[in-house]
Amino acid sequence: MAGIGKELMDTYKNGGILIKLIFINSIVFILGGLIGLFYGNVEFWLSMPSDWHELIYRPWTIITYNFYHKALLHFFFNILNLYWFGKIFLIYFNDKKLLSLYLLGGIVGGALYFIIYNVFPSKFPPSILMGASASIMAIIIAAAVYAPNFKVYMVFLGEVKLIYIGLFSFILSLILINSENAGGNIAHVGGAIFGYLWVKQYQRGVEITGWFAGILDFFGSLFKRRKMKVVHKQPPRDELEYNHQKNVNQKEIDRILDKISKAGYDSLTKSEKETLFHLSNKND
Repeated sequence: MAGIGKELMDTYKNGGILIKLIFINSIVFILGGLIGLFYGNVEFWLSMPSDWHELIYRPWTIITYNFYHKALLHFFFNILNLYWFGKIFLIYFNDKKLLSLYLLGGIVGGALYFIIYNVFPSKFPPSILMGASASIMAIIIAAAVYAPNFKVYMVFLGEVKLIYIGLFSFILSLILINSENAGGNIAHVGGAIFGYLWVKQYQRGVEITGWFAGILDFFGSLFKRRKMKVVHKQPPRDELEYNHQKNVNQKEIDRILDKISKAGYDSLTKSEKETLFHLSNKND
């Protein structure tokens, strides 16, 4: 068990933001289930209420709901989608953009859910919101709009262009607003709208999440400075070789992305695709 725990810790420490998001969702799911089993209603503290009388006393839930799942299948499929579409997103963007889009997509999805439920209270009775679906929808739509011709292999359907997956997901969420999970689907729509606006502005050279990334950088720098007190005592090993390899990796990513922009993703060899997926996890 100790070996498994160490391996998991190493995977978390060495993994990129996508791996860390999957780990955090998994830990919250497991701990939430265990704590709820012995101590009561965890969702009261982590899920987002639609009633503003409750939300005003638990404002943090507009963030925590993005990481909290109660049902196993809900958690399982969200984690799969986060991994699949997060990997595609990271082909074109970096870890920092993924984290900003995940968090802000979820916040915008929660905000739309809150607004709709309070503007139309007769149609939508009070409820709670939980799950990472709105955040994942923002990632799916952003990737689909940026790389519409990227092909994804789907069981029974074969290769499907990413734009069709994005459109289907968005339209399905609109249709299902009249279902029992109205709140969740409203949040999906909010996340999708934010993902679309983010990537369209990015294509125009405007980074609308730049301010948020700056906040993340600030807190990240505080953490790094604390770590330096421990790390600086150890002399650097093979620093020149490390920097050289880093530059080589970056040049290879740039070459492959340039090939994609000129001839499309399908023009890549199997080796190039594997290299791109492997190296994209190391982007900052």
